[in-house]
Amino acid sequence: MTVTKTTSPTSLHDMQQWMQTALIHPQAVKHEEAAARLKPSNRLSANQRLAIYQRSYITRLCACLAEQFPASRTALGEDLFDNFARVYLARDPSDSYTLYELGRRFPSFLEETRPDTETTDSEQEHWVNFMIDLAHYERKLFVLFDAPGHEGKDWPTPNTADEDLILQPCFTLGSYRFNVASYYHNATYQTETQLPPLSQSYVAITRYDYLTSTIPITYAHYEFLKSMQETHNIDRSLERLATLLNMPIDNIRESWTKEIRNRWINNHFFVNRDRL
Repeated sequence: MTVTKTTSPTSLHDMQQWMQTALIHPQAVKHEEAAARLKPSNRLSANQRLAIYQRSYITRLCACLAEQFPASRTALGEDLFDNFARVYLARDPSDSYTLYELGRRFPSFLEETRPDTETTDSEQEHWVNFMIDLAHYERKLFVLFDAPGHEGKDWPTPNTADEDLILQPCFTLGSYRFNVASYYHNATYQTETQLPPLSQSYVAITRYDYLTSTIPITYAHYEFLKSMQETHNIDRSLERLATLLNMPIDNIRESWTKEIRNRWINNHFFVNRDRL
């Protein structure tokens, strides 16, 4: 695109700033402003030429957002998802040099713009809650996929002592009102998908050898692992869980030792404290 000469000198930096604003906030650009800065072609005016770049920019961002939230796009349908994406991009334009951060605020955007904000929790539309939970889950997966991990290093074994176990770097928890993990994987493999019933679900998400896995867990598991994220200590987390569930600590420790510990080590929940 050719830049015209204006009556006052325009630096390259000023022109770059203006062009960035014109792409991100197209509605803020006045026709006469574009005409003063850009040359028309034989067939198109300056504003028409600028509009090509504006449409291409938004279309590219919508495509990137769809790649970050593929199951959400399946659930909403392509047209409705793209409409949501365009509103989101107009309200919260990209503020990072990398498209990796493009969807960072998308789940919050869905929460803040939900159509039933004036209703009570019991009156809220299930499908809206599902879409919000699904977007939060997809964002966790996307972030974990590219986060710094433990690949190339030693992993603990069942012989590793409890005091040497801490959660691995690529680990996160999710608590949802629907089984969004199942929906996501069905949508990914293009099997038949429908809105799942309201049912509280908890998951642990890990990455091993650059492959991300979602493991269903119980409420007690979720609370224990959440405590591990805070304390980095198994004994203290077991004690917290016993208090929360009002159960004898010996019962909690027995369940940990006989039913859970080795399974989670084999699922790469943990790393050695001294080998990060």
